[in-house]
Amino acid sequence: MNLGIEGKCALVMGGSRGLGRAVAEALIAEGAKVAICARDAAKLSNAATKIGATAFPCDLSTEGAAAGLVREVASKMGGVDILLVNTGGPPPNTFDRIDDGAWRIGFEELWMSAVQAIRESLPGMRERRWGRILVVTSTAAREPIPNLMLSNALRAGLHGMVNALSKEIAAEGITINALMPGYTLTERLKQVMPDLDRIAQDVPAKRLGEPREFAAVASFLLSDAAGYVTGQAIACDGGLTQSI
Repeated sequence: MNLGIEGKCALVMGGSRGLGRAVAEALIAEGAKVAICARDAAKLSNAATKIGATAFPCDLSTEGAAAGLVREVASKMGGVDILLVNTGGPPPNTFDRIDDGAWRIGFEELWMSAVQAIRESLPGMRERRWGRILVVTSTAAREPIPNLMLSNALRAGLHGMVNALSKEIAAEGITINALMPGYTLTERLKQVMPDLDRIAQDVPAKRLGEPREFAAVASFLLSDAAGYVTGQAIACDGGLTQSI
């Protein structure tokens, strides 16, 4: 299937590993020009070289970093047609153990980085009358996961923003959706949930997801072919969450 994004410029946040890297590779395979960002400049450069992307080091937990990132990518690559908002998950913890500082860092990284990146990308998309925005959240946004309070709370709010914004920009040829990964075999999952065999048994598919499977759904939602899909929160989770 031709996704119709050859020559489009894509920015993949958190693109040096895991889900972000898988999506970046899928977009490159479709002929898109891809910029990737991450806070570790050395790992980012290595990943960019291996997959054929352009590296833009950036720490998204820093105030204003996401807005500056989009401006830099647009300036150097000719615009941002496709935006994948993808940030690393905050550290696991329960409500009683999270202080105000941790809440602020989580808010800056998960919430404000999304708001700023989208806001900076929209003018160019509106001018071109075409744009694709995809916000990577988590099944935790729909069904809370124990010990992931920050993610449970902040990612759920992003779904409200996605749905509301979709109604404001749909007539301008721009779509925005949220994509919820379930238990997918990434470094992040191994860090927060070491008993992967037990977790897999909780999934109706009886296995963990693979990043390439998530990337296949993401690349479609970021394509020209998905122009009539907007304002949705879609799970890629092996049937784990119940939405109907």
